[in-house]
Amino acid sequence: MTDPGDPAAAKAALRQRLLARRLARTPEERDAAAAAVASALVRGLDGVATLAAFVPDPTEPGSGRLPASYAETGARVLLPVIPAEGHTLDWAEYTGDLEPGRFGLSQPVGRRLGFTAIRAADVVVVPALAVDRHGIRLGRGGGYYDRALVHARPEAVLVTVVFDDERVEDLPREAHDRPVTAVVTPNGGWQELDHHPV
Repeated sequence: MTDPGDPAAAKAALRQRLLARRLARTPEERDAAAAAVASALVRGLDGVATLAAFVPDPTEPGSGRLPASYAETGARVLLPVIPAEGHTLDWAEYTGDLEPGRFGLSQPVGRRLGFTAIRAADVVVVPALAVDRHGIRLGRGGGYYDRALVHARPEAVLVTVVFDDERVEDLPREAHDRPVTAVVTPNGGWQELDHHPV
C-alpha cells in the first residue's frame, strides 16, 4: 500500500476509496459504531484534565455521540473551529452547545482561544480515514490537524477513531506526519500502537 515514490498521490487515491466506503455504511452500522467508540473513549480518557477533540461528521465513527460523551469524562474539552480563511485551527471550550461552522461542520460556541490552546491538552483525539500499525494516520487532506499537532505538547497522548476495517498495515508516510499513540475502533476498543515505523 505504501508508495515511497509519491506518498501524496498514494494518499489521495486511498482517501477516495475510504471516503466512498464510509458513505456506503448503513445508518445502523454507524449508530452501533458510535455507541461503541464513545464508550471506549470515555473509559480510555478517565482522569484526563484537558482534552482536545473533534466533532465527527455524519460519516465518521462517533457521529451523534461525540462530543457529548467527552463531557462524561469530567475533563475540560476543547473543540476545533475552522477559520473563515487559512488552514490553522482555532479552539474553543465545549460547554454543551454547537453551531454550524465552515464546510458544514459543527463547532463550539463561545470565545475563541487561539491556535496554541491545544498545548493545554493532555490528550488529543484526532480524526482519520485510516491508521496503520505504526500510528501513521490518513486525514482528509486539508492539513488542519497536521498544523494543529505542531502545537500539541510532545508528551500529549494522540488517539484517533476509525472503523475496524480502517486499521491497515502500512500507509504512505510524509515527513510532517506525527504518529498517534492509540486508536479506538468499534470492536477493538482502545488499542495502544507501536511508534517505530520500519
